Amino acid sequence: MNVYYILAIWIGMALVASFISIRVGISVALIEILVGAVMGNIPGIQEHVQQTDYTTLLAGVGSILLTFLAGAEIDPVSLRRHWKASLSIGAASFALPLVGAFCYTRFFLDWNLHAAEIAGIALSTTSVAVVYAVMVETGLNRHDIGKLILAACFVTDLGTVLALGGLFANYGWLLLVFVAVTAVTLYFFPRILRWTVRNLGHRVSEPEIKLIFVVLLGLGGLATAAGSEAVLPAYIAGLVVAGVFMNDRVILERIRTIAFALLTPFFFLRAGTLISASALITGAGVIGALFAVKMVTKFLGVWPTSTYFRLPKRERAYTTLLMATGLTFGSIAALFGLTHNLINEAQYTELVTVVILSAFVPTLIAQQFFQPAAGGSEQQEALGEEDLSIIRHRDATRSPDDRPAP
Repeated sequence: MNVYYILAIWIGMALVASFISIRVGISVALIEILVGAVMGNIPGIQEHVQQTDYTTLLAGVGSILLTFLAGAEIDPVSLRRHWKASLSIGAASFALPLVGAFCYTRFFLDWNLHAAEIAGIALSTTSVAVVYAVMVETGLNRHDIGKLILAACFVTDLGTVLALGGLFANYGWLLLVFVAVTAVTLYFFPRILRWTVRNLGHRVSEPEIKLIFVVLLGLGGLATAAGSEAVLPAYIAGLVVAGVFMNDRVILERIRTIAFALLTPFFFLRAGTLISASALITGAGVIGALFAVKMVTKFLGVWPTSTYFRLPKRERAYTTLLMATGLTFGSIAALFGLTHNLINEAQYTELVTVVILSAFVPTLIAQQFFQPAAGGSEQQEALGEEDLSIIRHRDATRSPDDRPAP
C-alpha cells in the first residue's frame, strides 16, 4: 500500500483524537490510545491501519523525544528541594509492584522464573509519556506537585531500567562501550548545547534542535546495538540539560511542538492498536487480576509514602493514580521478553493489555476527579509563550463585539 496513504490515515486518526480531546477535556494521549484500539479492532480495516516500518520508526522516535522532554521538564532546583519525597515515592512505586506482580505470576499463574521477572518489571513502571503529556496539557509541569510527580517517575523508571538491564543485559564489550560513551556524552552535552545556543542558536536552521536530535538518536542507536532500548538514555539526557532549558524555554517549546504535532501520536496510536479485542475476552480473567495487582501494589506503595510527606489528600490521590500509569517502559519490557523468548505471545498480550489499561484508567480518574488547580497556566503551557502573545495581540485589536465571551 502507498506509504503516504498509510501515513495520512494515521495522522487523520491523530486529528480525530485531537478534536475529541478538546471536546471532552481528556488528555489527547489517552484519546489517541483509545482511537488506536477502536480502529485496530474494526473488522476489515486492518489493511488500512497498518503498522509499517515507517509508523514503527516514527513511534519509536516519538517515544524517545517524549522521554527526553519529560526529563528536561524536571527542574534541578525543585528536584534537589523535593529529593527525599521524590526518591521515596518513586522507590515505593517501583518496589512493591515489582514484588507483587512477580509473586502473583510466579506462584498463582505458574509462569516460569524469567516470565515472572518480565511481568514484575513491566507492571512496576510508571508511564513517563502519559504523565508528561498530562502535566503539559494541565499546566502542572510548572507547579511543585507536577515537578514532584515527574521526579518520582524518574526514580521509578530508573529502577525499571536497572532491573531490566541487571537481569537480562548482554554483558559484553558493546554494553561497556554504550555505558562509557553515554557517560562521556552526557557529561559534555550541557556544555556543548549552551555553547550552541549562545553562539548559533535561534536561527532559521535551528542548529540547537538538530544537535539534540543527533545526540538522542546516536545514543539510541548505540543502546540498540548493545541489546538495550533506545529510550533509556533519553530520559537522563533530558535531565542533564534541564538547566539549559530553564533559561531558554523557546527551544523546549519548539521541540514539544515537533513531538506532539507529528511524532508522539504514532506512539500512542500504535500502543492502542496493540490491544486485541479477542485477547481481551479470552484472557479477561488474567488481565483483570494483573491489573488489580498493579493498582493495589501502587496504592500500597505511593499513598502511605505521600501521606508521610504531608501531601494534601487531593494531591495525594492524584499522585497515586498517575504513578499507577504504565505505557512506555512497560511495553518495552514486555516486548523485550517476547523478542528474547522469555514470555509467549499470550503472556505478552496479557501484559501489554494491562500496561495500556493502566495508562488509560487511572489517568482518566485522576483528571476527572482529583486534578489539582494549575493556577491559570494551562493555556500558556499548551500554546507556548510566542503563540500566547499572538493571541493576546489578536484579542487586543478586536472590537468588543468580536471578542469571545469570558
